[in-house]
Amino acid sequence: MQAPDRSPGVQAAEKAPVVQAAEKAPAVQAAVVTPGRDLRLDLFRGIALWLIFLDHIPSNLVAWGTIRNYGFSDATEIFVFVSGYTAAFVYGKEMRERGPFIAGAHILRRVWQIYVAHVFLFAIYLAEISYVATSFENPLYAEEMNILDFLKQPDVTIVEALLLKFKPANMDILPLYIVLLLLFPPILWLLQFRAWLALGASVLLYVLTWHFGWNLPSYPEGVWFFNPFAWQLLFVFGAWCALGGAHRLGPVLQSRVTLGIAIAYLLFAFVIALTWYLPGMGPYVPHWLEELIYPIDKTNLDVLRFAHFLALAVVTVRFIPRDWPGLRSPLLWAPIVCGQHSLEIFCLGVFLSFAAHFAMIEVSGAIWMQFLLSGLGIVVMIGVAGLLTWYKRAERSSGSRPKRPPDADLAGGEA
Repeated sequence: MQAPDRSPGVQAAEKAPVVQAAEKAPAVQAAVVTPGRDLRLDLFRGIALWLIFLDHIPSNLVAWGTIRNYGFSDATEIFVFVSGYTAAFVYGKEMRERGPFIAGAHILRRVWQIYVAHVFLFAIYLAEISYVATSFENPLYAEEMNILDFLKQPDVTIVEALLLKFKPANMDILPLYIVLLLLFPPILWLLQFRAWLALGASVLLYVLTWHFGWNLPSYPEGVWFFNPFAWQLLFVFGAWCALGGAHRLGPVLQSRVTLGIAIAYLLFAFVIALTWYLPGMGPYVPHWLEELIYPIDKTNLDVLRFAHFLALAVVTVRFIPRDWPGLRSPLLWAPIVCGQHSLEIFCLGVFLSFAAHFAMIEVSGAIWMQFLLSGLGIVVMIGVAGLLTWYKRAERSSGSRPKRPPDADLAGGEA
């Protein structure tokens, strides 16, 4: 799912011009938008794609270095927040300049592009798994990747997959992104003029989802692993930050008290996470606290996960400002360029994670092999992202395609 805008504490440098509707009605306020491209969005989305790839490789020692093992949230929160931020940044600008219908049509076109990418990913991914499972006479591959139903009833399963109800392992993020973007046009319109109302509606939907247990059905049973009615909160919050929320929160985010609370919460989450892997620490956690915080539900975006992401964002924004010189350093080129091609790199990461899993089972599961495959996969992702960047620049310089503003890349569409 790239599937892929970012930190809630990004400070806006200037106010965008007030739209004509706001001039006629003083009660309607135009969004405050940070002009220009924020490379932090690309940087952290690229890092999130790497972490997702590593986490998708079963029994991978390198995955112990990802953030999911040291707190309540993981790379998924980063990816969804950045996706909401970038979508609002790009399509919000278009909605102000060209109107809600044109912007809405372009959002739906992007939904179709991601849906087509998901279908192609599904077909090739199933072919990859089925070929390996058959060639090596190991049905465990099909069971681990959740495609046994496809092998038993391919006709029914394909229809369910087209309806986004059947999803093999590691293919849950793109369907989530499709649904979030599909519902985004009216939300974006409301964010332009009644930002707090839009955010409040998102919070209300989140609360009702938890209260009534709302979710979408999955096939052959169960519900979506990423509940879109809950995860929409992080997506909408990212969009709200892009359209002035980060600017309004600026004084709060720069407060030392806020920074202290964020660091304290990260330390608390770190200690709790250690008890998952060090049984000797379990008795030191009070029983009442365990009853209060568990289970920390990923499917419905537990509030502890959301708060953990916010704490990470506060610390990140404080120590990595928008104009940080390191963002232009060649050392950070690799994750930034991957973040700029999030859809392609995410799909590639799904293939590479299964290929690495296969190699660890059939060739060697030694530690050196795990490090080799993890590093090789990231190198391939960087190489493909660099190639895509070179190709787009070559097309622009040759004049074979109309040049669009660099902002257009942020939403993951063609540029």
